Amino acid sequence: MRARYDAVIFDLLTGLIDSWTLWNAVAGNEEAGQRWRHHYLRLTYATGDYQPYEDLVVQAAREQGFDEETGRQLIARWDELQPWPETPGVLNRLKGRMPLAVVTNCSVALGQRAVARVGVEFDVVVIAEQVGAYKPDPRPYRAALKELDVEPERALFVAGSAFDVNGSGALGMPVFWHNHASLPRPEEDISALKAEHQSLEPLVEFVLADG
Repeated sequence: MRARYDAVIFDLLTGLIDSWTLWNAVAGNEEAGQRWRHHYLRLTYATGDYQPYEDLVVQAAREQGFDEETGRQLIARWDELQPWPETPGVLNRLKGRMPLAVVTNCSVALGQRAVARVGVEFDVVVIAEQVGAYKPDPRPYRAALKELDVEPERALFVAGSAFDVNGSGALGMPVFWHNHASLPRPEEDISALKAEHQSLEPLVEFVLADG
């Protein structure tokens, strides 16, 4: 089977991992967890230059009416993160056909622990703290492309959020959006978006021309 792309780059904490369940558990219920997580995402995506991930988690908790201990509990329970059920199978079906990479908004310590939860070895892992910037700043995406030695148009980005759709697409990467939560599409130009699914399962057929 022939691959349509020379590499596939993944968002980690939403694209490959069900991080929402952990946030909800720490917050006490789904509504509170989503409110906290969405606020954290707004803080992170507006930050640009890297600020300590753990500090942003605690700040978002505090600004949403939680105590700081709630934010610290999320960090303490980080190893409870689980990949989406289909993640290992999809990655193993793609592995060996083209390089697989991860670009994640995280600290190095937590990013490495999250990658380990996936259970599949990646060819390239880029973590926001390493490059000094959070997505959708172009620096993390460019770092992955440089390490892979792949042109943007030949690297498929698997986004987990609307921010990633725009951030990776702005660099010329085609985008597959794993929109598990059926989040609304961004208002900005999304011409880079080539596919959108609630599951990762269709990714294999999308990537492999004869899949």
